[in-house]
Amino acid sequence: MNLRLQFDSENINFDLVAKMLLQAGMASYESVKHQLAFNNSQTVIFVFDDEILVGFGRAISDGVYQAAIYDVVVSPNYQGKGIGKIIMAHIIEKNAHCNMILYASIGKEVFYEKENFRKMKTGMALFKDVEKMKNKGFTE
Repeated sequence: MNLRLQFDSENINFDLVAKMLLQAGMASYESVKHQLAFNNSQTVIFVFDDEILVGFGRAISDGVYQAAIYDVVVSPNYQGKGIGKIIMAHIIEKNAHCNMILYASIGKEVFYEKENFRKMKTGMALFKDVEKMKNKGFTE
């Protein structure tokens, strides 16, 4: 593996980002919306193996004391190789002064627990597609 990290959204194939998010069972919109979301995020990271996009993640923040992590994805062929840890380490370092929240894909909670995240007892959500998120197991 020849990993290369990129910390901006320049020259990213957002059609591929949308495809990878969909494959991971995460929210997937048209690529232009993903591009806008990454461009509007305080912290972004893209991980390449040579020129192949293998993972990414982002965080939004008020820059003072709160941050939220979104869209952390590692290509299935590259999972278990430490790439998720690289993504999370960068996001956490750039937002070290903040409390951080995220919601994990079902079954990925253990990964985030290893990164010292803990389940919240008072977390609440207002999703646009309530039934879809309930059926996926995110809400009661």
